[in-house]
Formats: sequence, structure tokens, C-alpha cells
Amino acid sequence: MSTNHTPGMLSRLLNRLGQVEPSESRAVVTAFLLFFFVLGGYFAVRPVRETFATVIGRDAVADLWIITSIGAVAIVPVYGALVAWVRRAILLPSIYAFVALSLFALAWFLRANPESAFAAKFFYVYISVLNLMLVSVFWSFLLELFDSGQTKRLFGVIAAGGTAGALVGPLLTDLTVETIGTSGVLALGGAMFVAAIVCQQVLLNIWGTRVGAPAAKTVRGLGGNPFAGFALLFKSRYLLGIALFVVFVSTINTLLYFEQLRLVEERYADLADRTQVFARLDYVVQTLTILSQVFLTGRIATKLGLGVLLTSVPLAMVLVFIGLGLTGGFWVLVVAIVARRWGEYAFLRPGREMLFGRLDTETKYKAKNTIDVPVYRGADLVVAQLNKALNNAGMSAAGIAFLGAGAAALWAVNAWWLGREHNRQKEPDQPAH
Repeated sequence: MSTNHTPGMLSRLLNRLGQVEPSESRAVVTAFLLFFFVLGGYFAVRPVRETFATVIGRDAVADLWIITSIGAVAIVPVYGALVAWVRRAILLPSIYAFVALSLFALAWFLRANPESAFAAKFFYVYISVLNLMLVSVFWSFLLELFDSGQTKRLFGVIAAGGTAGALVGPLLTDLTVETIGTSGVLALGGAMFVAAIVCQQVLLNIWGTRVGAPAAKTVRGLGGNPFAGFALLFKSRYLLGIALFVVFVSTINTLLYFEQLRLVEERYADLADRTQVFARLDYVVQTLTILSQVFLTGRIATKLGLGVLLTSVPLAMVLVFIGLGLTGGFWVLVVAIVARRWGEYAFLRPGREMLFGRLDTETKYKAKNTIDVPVYRGADLVVAQLNKALNNAGMSAAGIAFLGAGAAALWAVNAWWLGREHNRQKEPDQPAH
């Protein structure tokens, strides 16, 4: 990829911090800002979702994950049809516009009906389905914009934009929720998605002026079957390996998530206090993550290899779960949650996107979205129900933690295999548009 040269101090700083070439600076900065607003908008409203979860109750939330999984499966053919038939220059900013409008509408409804149990459950399912798709769509386009070699150098820096947004979003919520209320927080999230529309349009213009690339306005939809993502997934051992990786991510996240709900519910009676706890956890994690993404992620991927980047977190989680099983308690769980989310955002998420770098365009959009949304949410559903059954059967939190350690060990093996297989992949031929 080649973009307009952006000289000056910013380019030199980007090159020093993240190995960004001057010709890549404009695209990287724009992608950074786009991801900032996407995750900033999501993480601004995420504490509201978690607060609703404590009101709804753990058992009800586990059941809501059934609906979430159904929604995640249902959205795949809809998204597949849109990718097939709609130009990316129209589709991508339209997705962010839809999110902005829906958040404004929910803010208006909750302002008029603040005690609505239906609204709480609807919002929980809606944002849980949507957030995975938003991130998947963002990275699908970035995989089309940059080649495999660039992804290893640049995705850590670009991911730092999302982390910065994920830091600012909950911080704004923490500072404003007592003044503007839940409905105001949702409106704040909607405003950040409006800004994302502008950034996406600028990035599309950069893509359209890339040397050797067709103008973004003339790029057609990818065509094909709306269900092609499922077919592509089951034809490839490599894609199935990535799907299994996502299942392990979901397993570890879910086990920690429900323990988090239990302990926060027991420790904090006031709903505003719970919202602030979730917001503070978010921005502690994001502060650690952004430093790692800028200074470590790209260097580990390029110098030590993608396998090391992917395997480090599962191995760390083996130790974390063993420690949680042996000790327990709220603050041990806080350390476990911070360690898991820091590792996922700083290393696993960029690394997972790099795994798609040498695949064709249809796979980057359709199969990737299938893995990112229904596979992830389906795993959420299964593990949530399993966790519920184990609790009802009387298994202790320590016992579940040791099960988590075993799952993390298997996850490490899967991560090592994916890193090895990625190195064997060849760059695809330039796809026709």
C-alpha cells in the first residue's frame, strides 16, 4: 500500500514509536482515530450494560445470552448480504450511522422510561451482538487496506487508538453519569459514532487514492452467497483453528465475567457505585493496554513471531486461574480480570487480526465476521449455561477456576499451532474488485 507522504514531527514520532513509514502515516492516524471513536462510543455505554446486568440478575443474564447467540447467528446472513451487494464506500459509514441513531433512540426511550425492564434487557442483547460486529467490520477493512507485512508493524499502533477510546469512553461515563444519567451516557456514545462516520469516510478516500487500487466509490460488493462465511469456515482447517481460538477466548472471559458480576453485586449495593466500578476497571485496563500496543505488540510480532504474541496470554491465564483457585476474593479477581483484558486487548486482538492478513478478501469479510460474531457468542452461550449448571450443582468458585486453568492450557496449544500455520501461509493474489 502507498499513501500520500505526511512529513514532519508526527511522521517521525510514529516511525520511532511504532515503525510507521512516512507514506503510511496518514492512513495510520485516520485508522487510529476511527478506532478511537468506535471503541470510545462502545465503552462509554458498556458500564450501563454491566449495571443493567446486576439488576437483571446472573441467571437471567445467562438466559439472555441464548437470545444474544440467536441474534449473533441471525446477523451473519444479513451482514453477508450487505457485503455482497453494497459497495464498502456506502456500507461502512452506514453501519456507524445506524449505531448512532439507535443509541440516540434508546437514550430518548430510557429518559422517558428509566425503570423499563424490557429496555434494560433489549439494550443488553443489542449491544452484546453489535459490539463484536463493529470491531470485526473495522478490522476487515483494515486487512483490505494493508498487506500482511504491514499488519504486523501497524496493527498494534492502530489498536492503541481503540484502546485510547476505550479509556476515554468509560472515564467520561464515570465523570458524567451522576449528572446526565443513563440516557445521557447513551447519547454520548451515539455522538462518538457520528465522529466515526467522518473518520471512516476519510479512510475510504485514502483507500481510493492508493496506488494501483480502484477508487473506493467504484468498488462493488463482493457478491456471492450471504451464508458464504459458514461455508468458508468449514472448508479450512486454518479457519477452524481460529474459530477454536475464539472459543477459548470466550471460555476464559465468560468464567471470569460471571464471577465478577457475583462479587460486585455482593460488595456494592448502589447502582451508581457499580457503574463507577465497571468504568474504573475499564480505564485501568486501557491505560496498561495502550502502552503495550504502542511499544510492544508490533515489535513482538515482527521480531519474535505471531506465535509468541498469541501464546503469551493463554500461558499467563493458566497461572492466573491457579492463583484464583487457591486464594479467591474480590481483589484477586480484579487482578485476574485486569490481566486477562490487558492481554487480550494488547496482544490477542491485534494478533488475531494478523492471522487473516494472508487470506483473500471474501474470507476477510465473510468468514471473519462469522468467527467474530456467531462463533464467539455461541461459545458465550454454551459456557454461560455450563457455568450456571456447575453453580447449581454446588461446584465452588475454586473448582471453576481450576477448570479455567485447564482450558487456558489447551488454548496455549491452539495458539502455538495457529502461529505456526500462519507462517506457512502465502500472500494472496491481488483480488479483483
